[in-house]
Amino acid sequence: MLRRQAFRLPPHPASVSLARLRVHDHLAAWGHKEESAALHDAVLLVSELVTNAVCHGRVLNREFEVAVTVLADGDCFIEVSDESPTRPEPWEAGPLEESGRGLALLDALAEAWGVWQRGRNGKTVWALVRA
Repeated sequence: MLRRQAFRLPPHPASVSLARLRVHDHLAAWGHKEESAALHDAVLLVSELVTNAVCHGRVLNREFEVAVTVLADGDCFIEVSDESPTRPEPWEAGPLEESGRGLALLDALAEAWGVWQRGRNGKTVWALVRA
């Protein structure tokens, strides 16, 4: 059985911590233990994807959407959708830079990830985290 939760947030820095909390609570409610690597990885990736949506996905200050699905086998499917059609592009951050490592984290922690274009309605960045 699938368990999905989706919610919309404003493009504001405070939304990052709220998204982390809501995803954590959803995963914990559906059986992910506090010590579960999948729980921690999923929450970290949500933080990165939401930060990208807040910093780069703004179009007319519209809300963006976060969705997390717990699959039957316990895997987590994460989606963050925003109104910007611009695809995230990896770049190598310097050792003193504070940003630019989000896609590297996706590569390291997600089983798979990608981007779905939604025409003129922006994009969805998704990631699969194994249980």
